Amino acid sequence: MRLVPLFLILVALASCGRSGRPDVSAYTFSRTETGTLTRLCNNPALLGEPTHDISEGACGMDNPVAVRYVAGVRLSTPATLNCRTANTLADWVEHDAQDAVRKLRSPIAEITIFASYACRSRNNQRGARLSEHALGNAIDIGAFTLENGTELSVEEDWGKVGKEGTAIGNLHRAACGPFGTVLGPNSDRYHYNHFHFDTAEYRSGTYCR
Repeated sequence: MRLVPLFLILVALASCGRSGRPDVSAYTFSRTETGTLTRLCNNPALLGEPTHDISEGACGMDNPVAVRYVAGVRLSTPATLNCRTANTLADWVEHDAQDAVRKLRSPIAEITIFASYACRSRNNQRGARLSEHALGNAIDIGAFTLENGTELSVEEDWGKVGKEGTAIGNLHRAACGPFGTVLGPNSDRYHYNHFHFDTAEYRSGTYCR
């Protein structure tokens, strides 16, 4: 396969992304200044590096991946996830998140990651149940940066009147369905500044707060 410089691909994706729907068939990944990045989880929309299996007592996962780009969108820091969660994130970014910011007339270029895999209890509380983060099922997102430089912050824009506040609310609602758990500032004091998304499954459907 002939490799194309990544920056050219991202430019092409940005153009396609102006409609809110990047063309996944256009994704071709190659070497960048950070090293050789590859397609992950048999998904052309996921770019990053496979990593070694993780086993830390009750925590860990098989075949984890360190995701750096999702459907043409850069992650602020690599997100270590299992493939099911990485694929769910890719589908959400491509089909839902870009649509959620469409009225701002600029696609999402970067997502600020607060947390991904971590061997810990829920909300880091002693005696609490094991967090979905400990299984590679969860990701925490603090902000979204658009191609034009606008930043949508969960902490600053949640509940705000205007386009930015509406967009943050849309992003939260758009995750209710693709993910099993969706938590934001209205859920509890632990999520005042970020969204928590995970792929836990519930008989009643998505738990969305």
